[in-house]
Amino acid sequence: MRRLFHRHNSFEHYLALSLKAAKYLLVVAILLSITLFCIDRWISYQAKDQVFTHHQQVTNFDVAVVLGTSKYLGKILNEYYSHRIEAAIELYNEGKIDNFLLSGDNAHRSYNEPWTMKRDLLKAEVPEENIFLDYAGFRTLDSIVRAKEIFDTDNFLIISQKFHCERALFIANSHHINAKCFAVPGPTKHSGLKVRIREVFARAKAFLDVYITNTKPKFLGPKEPILEQSEAIVEEQAVSAAVQTNSTTVSGAAATND
Repeated sequence: MRRLFHRHNSFEHYLALSLKAAKYLLVVAILLSITLFCIDRWISYQAKDQVFTHHQQVTNFDVAVVLGTSKYLGKILNEYYSHRIEAAIELYNEGKIDNFLLSGDNAHRSYNEPWTMKRDLLKAEVPEENIFLDYAGFRTLDSIVRAKEIFDTDNFLIISQKFHCERALFIANSHHINAKCFAVPGPTKHSGLKVRIREVFARAKAFLDVYITNTKPKFLGPKEPILEQSEAIVEEQAVSAAVQTNSTTVSGAAATND
């Protein structure tokens, strides 16, 4: 009889402990959900005056940072990618962008986000001398911070989807970087809900990176100022054109004398 009662008491004890643990887990889950929601909404709010949604709102920028993503999802064209590239080309053709910094992952030879974007810009007749590549844009934090620390630009336009713009601007603001963002459309064939849910956790990670761990880009290095490089290329082209013109003139004069 004692054993039966003992087993009964043990069962009640473990049941009580399980219920208590479940209550704690529920409270933790609720607090975590509230925290994630608050971080998500706050990151959206702090960027609200820095996001452009129409071409008319965009002023002239020396540099636009196009944030990379994969061009294809399986065999299907990724609309997150295509909308960013289309917007970049349109803004360039409107004379609102002088140079591009294409920042993305370069995981291996067959996956190279910056080169993929460059090829598409070249196809759209954007001059190669106005395109610069950042192969170490492994994360949004890397892309934004390196744009200032490595490429020496502190007043640039980011091109991505609105939810991504808001996180990128949070990172920029936290590092005292002047930036705006042009928000391009998301996918038209599906809701993008999975990506948006993932973004909630990405924002929480960005919050931790900035305020808790003080995370830095994976790679830093010597400066490669975009504007200085661009000016040097223009001067080199001008000198080359002048030399070619002089050579043509001399050749013409010699032919005339003959």
